[in-house]
Amino acid sequence: MRSAFLPFSALLAGFVAVLVGYASSAAIIWQAAAAAGATPDQIAGWMTTLGLAMGVSTLAFSLWYRLPVLTAWSTPGAALLVTSLHGLTLNEAVGVFIFANALIVLCGVTGLFARLMKIIPHTLAAAMLAGILLRFGLQAFSNLQQHTLLCASMLLSWLVCKRLAPRYAIVAALIAGIMVALLKGDVVTNEIDLSLALPAFISPVFNGSALVSVGLPLFLATMASQNAPGFATMQAAGYRVPASPLMSATGAMALLLSPFGGWSVCIAAITAAICQSPDAHPDKAQRWKASAAAGLFYLLAGIGGGAISSLLTALPLSWIQTLAGLALLGTISGSLVQALAKENERDAAVVTFLTTASGVTLAGAGSAFWGLVAGGVCYAVLSRTRRA
Repeated sequence: MRSAFLPFSALLAGFVAVLVGYASSAAIIWQAAAAAGATPDQIAGWMTTLGLAMGVSTLAFSLWYRLPVLTAWSTPGAALLVTSLHGLTLNEAVGVFIFANALIVLCGVTGLFARLMKIIPHTLAAAMLAGILLRFGLQAFSNLQQHTLLCASMLLSWLVCKRLAPRYAIVAALIAGIMVALLKGDVVTNEIDLSLALPAFISPVFNGSALVSVGLPLFLATMASQNAPGFATMQAAGYRVPASPLMSATGAMALLLSPFGGWSVCIAAITAAICQSPDAHPDKAQRWKASAAAGLFYLLAGIGGGAISSLLTALPLSWIQTLAGLALLGTISGSLVQALAKENERDAAVVTFLTTASGVTLAGAGSAFWGLVAGGVCYAVLSRTRRA
């Protein structure tokens, strides 16, 4: 692509989004697959399937809607699978994936999810996004204690460049961090494996008890802790997208790819926020180019298959966490401004923000879901009280 079509800031935002997505949860995907009894070669094939699925869907949605729409796997769902797949065969696990994704398709086709998203107040959606991103922002500074030189150099480079050339502040932080890590010998390359991995078909087996005990919680975790925050993130950024078609399309793609390890394809939240920020492109209408770039990087990651995981292990975790936090600072501040914009909704927004940021998990649903529930209850009660 020509640079005129894909500005460097958009290209960088897409790269950081994919980097954060893989760095934050690729290890969890490996653990979930291992819990189901997958071999290392099969797990590498799963990573290939997931990368290609996210690349194709992200690129297609971005080009079709001209909006920064990103897809991702369900990190909360993967965390649930790590503890729930023990005792099941790999074939039974695939049956669980098919069942959960079929429910997501049903939810999209019937329009149920779209109706639910329309009733969420904008201030609560923004507060939930701020709560989701808070821990990433904190990581940009919490690593200073144990990795002072690395993180301080990244923060200082970001600050100086933010003053002189704001659009390239993240680039400065990225380069400074890599240079320091290389000088300190913190980049480990002896275990990197760049071999390609092809997905393998795994025939499903439908175990009734597994469908209820694992499939239903996986469906709920994906919808409540991934898809709902994903759409709320786009709403908070000022982008309106048709929920039902996206839900149906991502669910159908995951349904078709489940036997090959593509157990989850859903709407991204945290990584999408990176591409929806002003740092991705100063023109709000042009930020879809950042998500399109992310789609291309996802495709490259998919072609690399399992190699992407070994590459990430070569980089210091503190470098990745600091880079992610700095990339999301603008989105965090913007979300807080929107969440507190209406005085009569601030209490409900603060409850949503704090509940989401707490990280609490109840009944298989994550804190983002419970943040909306708690904030929604406060919103309904307080609104009724003021009207009375």
